[in-house]
Amino acid sequence: MTPVTPGALLLDGGRCRFRVWAPFVRTVEVRLLTPGERAVALDREAGGWHGGVVEDVPEGALYLFRLDGGRERPDPASRAQPHGVLGPSRVVGRDFPWEDGAWRGRLLEDHVLYELHVGTFTPEGTLDAAAGRLDELVELGVTAVELMPLAPFPGGRNWGYDGVAPFAVHEGYGGPGALKRLVAACHARGLAVVLDVVYNHLGPEGNVLADFGPYFTDRVRTPWGPAVNFDGPGSDEVRDFFVASAVQWVDEFHVDGLRLDAVHAISDRSPVTFLEDLRAAVHALARRLGRHVHLFAESADNDPRLVRSPERGGLGLDAVWNDDFHHALHALLTGERDGYYADYGGVAPLATALRQGFVYTGQRSGYRGHRHGAPCRDVPGSRFVVFAQNHDQVGNRARGDRLAALVPFEGLKLAASLVLLSPFVPLLFMGEEYGEIAPFPYFVSHTDPELVAAVRRGRREEFRAFGWTGEIPDPQAEATFRAAVLDQRLRGRGRHALLAGFYAALLRHRRERPALAHLDTDAAEVWADERAGTVVVRRWHDGDETALVAGFGNEAAEAVLPLPAGRWRPLLDSASERWGGPGRAGGEELLCDGGLRLELPPLSALLLHRGGA
Repeated sequence: MTPVTPGALLLDGGRCRFRVWAPFVRTVEVRLLTPGERAVALDREAGGWHGGVVEDVPEGALYLFRLDGGRERPDPASRAQPHGVLGPSRVVGRDFPWEDGAWRGRLLEDHVLYELHVGTFTPEGTLDAAAGRLDELVELGVTAVELMPLAPFPGGRNWGYDGVAPFAVHEGYGGPGALKRLVAACHARGLAVVLDVVYNHLGPEGNVLADFGPYFTDRVRTPWGPAVNFDGPGSDEVRDFFVASAVQWVDEFHVDGLRLDAVHAISDRSPVTFLEDLRAAVHALARRLGRHVHLFAESADNDPRLVRSPERGGLGLDAVWNDDFHHALHALLTGERDGYYADYGGVAPLATALRQGFVYTGQRSGYRGHRHGAPCRDVPGSRFVVFAQNHDQVGNRARGDRLAALVPFEGLKLAASLVLLSPFVPLLFMGEEYGEIAPFPYFVSHTDPELVAAVRRGRREEFRAFGWTGEIPDPQAEATFRAAVLDQRLRGRGRHALLAGFYAALLRHRRERPALAHLDTDAAEVWADERAGTVVVRRWHDGDETALVAGFGNEAAEAVLPLPAGRWRPLLDSASERWGGPGRAGGEELLCDGGLRLELPPLSALLLHRGGA
């Protein structure tokens, strides 16, 4: 059965159909505020639905729902909130002059994701301004733009995870029309668009869903508030509500993928889960449209069932973020061992991540105090998303400091090499490609003083596990937000320009070399030498063969690489003076006869090639 689409839908002849699921109330009226003021009662329908067609409703009309003749609330399925999260909803037309009829999206293995926060990506902080920077991303080698959540939130600044209207686009970013313009601009340049959506909770301010029906459950609470009711009484309609939101982004807005926030926080004991319903609906729509549409899960559980096929007992999502890869790389580069970094350190965890995806696959985690994860060796490399930085791993530090503030320049190139030449789908966090120095701390603009105090208190408590001390930027202060705005002028200056060029070179090799473009961990070997502080990743495909040699020592070290015999040619060297490095001794070709002996500069990456052109 196709779920009923809620909200306001413009029809021919100046009419508009309104539908809302509100089993908690007896009567619902649409109170139209513009043009003119009037109230129209909706018909009570079966299953707690209220609906009706109203005459003389133009696009742009403002309205509220009046419940039982008293309380007035915005539409739970509002498409726009021009006057804030508790203000009236706006009737939005669905039409747009799309010119992407030939666009089919991108294969999963072709994704190079670029995560950006619209509010801080440009000084203007809008979707239209972001569209003006797309050519730089194409030149870099990015193939997919990943937008942090766009749902309306209180005030003018927020990460986006406090959104309260899952069908709408924040007005300060430009509203729904601006998102369509950005998607169109991306498709015209061959860029896919992935939208971060939050279906595990709603924000604490402006959330009106509980006034309409059993959208939430008291049985479970998330770190952000009540859990969404995906498996209790009334959950069929709740599930349909969020599935309809996901379908809207793909169908009406032409997005090519959804990043599902914190699916580990979705409580659902149903035999067929909400995530399976969501996957089935989105994938069925993609087949009808003839497009590639992917679902990316964020999860803290290291659960490979998320991406296994339904035929093998999995949920059938397309890919999962791999925090283990980040933690292993970060701990190795920075030496940090506080909080969850206590479970990592040395080159062995990173080698494990490169070899199979997750590091923790059922063994005990000292940080968690119990076994963590499950075996994942059967999961293809294309099902894992890896990164050296993302909004969480930067922003959930006490001061939001990026990797550029923690490791030397050579370490940034080394991190990029491991991420971009891995047998996984890589993700870049906006600005990392040129070594952006602006922090990305947590910021909000709540209007409730008690909520602001609770956010400040919660941030301090969260950082205790990491032993971080000193002043924490005030999440509510506008200065905290302003400090996070990128300075993209750095892209063309000094070492920042060198780093951007190095990223582009890495992505070019990834794109052009069959061994690197083919994401198959079964066609890869990984070696680690703890004494020398080295990791070697050898990959092969279709007669092409590469080896990435990564040295993590703080001093030069000699390493013997167990590579197959033959002539290996350096393709890219992070220590090269061309990339601002100290230089490396060695010729244009290296002869290997049962073991290749190399002198590795500190914090360096060398890409070798054998066979083919």
